[in-house]
Amino acid sequence: MNIFVILICLFAALAVLIPLLEKYQGKMGLESATKYSKYIWPLVMISLVVQLIYVLMN
Repeated sequence: MNIFVILICLFAALAVLIPLLEKYQGKMGLESATKYSKYIWPLVMISLVVQLIYVLMN
C-alpha cells in the first residue's frame, strides 16, 4: 500500500514540476545550471553513505 502512495506522490510532483520547469527554463541559463551542478555529486555521495549506514543498522 505504501508503494502506491509513493508512486502517486511522485506522479503528482512530476505533473506540477514539468509545467513549472517549462515555464521558467528560459530564465535559468546555462551558467545557473553549471553553478548548481557542482553540488550534485557530493549530495549523491552523502545520500549513498547515509543509506549504507541505514541498511547496516537494520
